[in-house]
Amino acid sequence: MKKLFLGILVLGAVACKEQKIGYVDNVKLMEEYQEKIDIEASFNTKVEALGKKRDSISQAFQMEAQAFQQKAQKLSQQKAQEEYGLMQQKGQQIGQQLQMEDQKLQAEGQTQMDSVVNKVKKEIKAYGKANGYTYILGGGDGGSVLYGTEANDLTDEIVKILNDNYKK
Repeated sequence: MKKLFLGILVLGAVACKEQKIGYVDNVKLMEEYQEKIDIEASFNTKVEALGKKRDSISQAFQMEAQAFQQKAQKLSQQKAQEEYGLMQQKGQQIGQQLQMEDQKLQAEGQTQMDSVVNKVKKEIKAYGKANGYTYILGGGDGGSVLYGTEANDLTDEIVKILNDNYKK
């Protein structure tokens, strides 16, 4: 009788410690999160604008270089070398300026994406606490969930919450 009672007590203790586990498909979540989609679209627009600016500046510099080549034929060798040095400096300055703008744009994009990732993590944590989850794992490419039942997939719920909050 004591063994039966002890066995029931142990089973009860184990049942009480059952953990609630869910997972989120990180790839799907990020593909469907509207704020991330909007940030990517904005970033791509800025990249295209910078590309057009780079092309325009490069084209103008090439025209200037061609004009210099024609002019250089009429100059003394020393004067042509001096002006060639100035053209080289100008080309380097333009290259550095464009590189700095590109780096600034990349840093801005990375900062925005880091912010999105932090929002997602906070929302998942809040969702887990509010709904009694012991663990919420990350799935998708490179995630830690190799298999999970659809009942444990929280991706759609988290995406809905994130998108609803973003609309506000």
